[in-house]
Amino acid sequence: MPIVAQSTETTDWVSRFADEVIAESERRAPGKRVVVASGLSPSGPIHLGNLREVMTPHLVADEIRRRGHEVRHLISWDDYDRYRKVPNGVPGVDETWAEHIGKPLTSVPAPKGSVHPNWAEHFKAAMTEALGELGVEFDGISQTAQYTSGVYREQILHAMRHRGDIDAILAQYRTKPKTGKKPQQKAVDAAELEAEEGSGAAAEDDGSAGSAGYFPYKPYCGNCAKDLTTVTGYDDDSTELTYACTACGFSETVRLSEFNRGKLVWKVDWPMRWAYEGVVFEPSGVDHSSPGSSFQVGGQIVGIFGGEQPIGPMYAFVGISGMAKMSSSKGGVPTPADALRIMEPQLLRWLYARRRPNQSFKIAFDQEIQRLYDEWDRLDAKVAEGSALPADIAAHSRAVRTAAGDLPRTPRPLPYRTLASVADITAGHADQALRILSELDPADPLGSLDEARPRYDKAEAWINTHVPADQRTIVREQPDTELLASLDEASARSVRLLLDGLADHWSLDGLSHLVYGVPKVQAGFPADATPKDLPPEIKTAQRTFFALLYRLLVSRDTGPRLPTLLLAVGQERVRALLGE
Repeated sequence: MPIVAQSTETTDWVSRFADEVIAESERRAPGKRVVVASGLSPSGPIHLGNLREVMTPHLVADEIRRRGHEVRHLISWDDYDRYRKVPNGVPGVDETWAEHIGKPLTSVPAPKGSVHPNWAEHFKAAMTEALGELGVEFDGISQTAQYTSGVYREQILHAMRHRGDIDAILAQYRTKPKTGKKPQQKAVDAAELEAEEGSGAAAEDDGSAGSAGYFPYKPYCGNCAKDLTTVTGYDDDSTELTYACTACGFSETVRLSEFNRGKLVWKVDWPMRWAYEGVVFEPSGVDHSSPGSSFQVGGQIVGIFGGEQPIGPMYAFVGISGMAKMSSSKGGVPTPADALRIMEPQLLRWLYARRRPNQSFKIAFDQEIQRLYDEWDRLDAKVAEGSALPADIAAHSRAVRTAAGDLPRTPRPLPYRTLASVADITAGHADQALRILSELDPADPLGSLDEARPRYDKAEAWINTHVPADQRTIVREQPDTELLASLDEASARSVRLLLDGLADHWSLDGLSHLVYGVPKVQAGFPADATPKDLPPEIKTAQRTFFALLYRLLVSRDTGPRLPTLLLAVGQERVRALLGE
């Protein structure tokens, strides 16, 4: 069926890119399936910034599938890249892994204790599992398999025949050695190098060689398996290639038409694959989009292979909030698996879907996650009642379902902050958690914790892994008799009013009404008086009352929301701790 570009009713960035990609695919390859691509280097933990490399084309591909068109989302695993350095803080890895620097990632041992055969497979597995949970449909391509099986042999020989043309393009962007470079420029260069280092394969050299000239190909040494090699001679007719290894001194002559132990350098490899796979859409990070970067240079080199540069939006960085604790223990930035331990796939998908690729955003691992969940739940309610804006409806739809169907979701999505408070207070006691949650709405009590899962499990994991011990809630075992004895008449009366109303207000909504109403009643106003009908000092009185209750219950001035805390503690114990 010929592909015809068509717009949906939504006007979000995904739909606009889908229109453009469909039209471009039809121009390049009429009637053929659309090809979008991502590239990931399993050189270490694949983090949430890398996830944008996948989610951007995934969302566009999924929109194209929703329109009934055939689309292929490729993920190239750059597992034939060289092992550059030993990452900090990876469990099961020590300084001895430095001896493998220069080898293909698939030739490096996996961390100790791993069930996977090599370094690359260890980190690919975690990402693959996370993508499955996120509903990302893709075709994975191992570049180790492609190169070592000879799939790219003709492309390699073609690049070697046209090495002069490739060299001329690269020469336009190579940094010329300069004397007296300004210190600030050196700092910029270092920052750019660090950015490229973080992006995986992009930090590879461009193939410049010594006296024998330029070659866009790097053999892996036949003796030490490292890529610290220099091509010292090549004959186009016979394809005989001679190289020498600077690491171990080994040298040999091979016939490149039969040799499968090497690869094109990155700035040639990437555009070669664009042409080979017919990629129409592939985003790139900001580090790839500056003058002379791999995406910009690749746009010229791809023509040598008879292809065209993909439509390639630049995507901005993804920030993390609240990761100081995790970074100190793990030595790195968080991965999609880390995020999915504390949030449902729908929320994580929504964070990537609602922002244009060139907009940066943060993923919360601190208290901000509760606000994000509140925002998500409000959007969910607006969509259900039909009052959400079109762009918000589109982002919500992309979060909760793919072209294949709805993602699994929590049957009863109770507020995340409530679930976190309950998990905090009950400290892993499932029966106590069920008791509290079943009392939130006495008219429709929760039958089992499974109804609140997986959201409850995510909230519990967040409490256990990202809330410092000194911020955890520990309910007092005995009443604070000294504090109770020191209460003035007004404070003692506020506690009495609360105790008198507990039985009649024992639900989440009822207790919310009660704790906010006590200071109003004390000041001579109805308990249901609205803020616009009250003087400003009522808010001050409420804060003072709340702080008193927290001190009596948990020996702190703050804590979980009071209605949830009261339910969690239980009516009998609350009465005892408040001195009844």
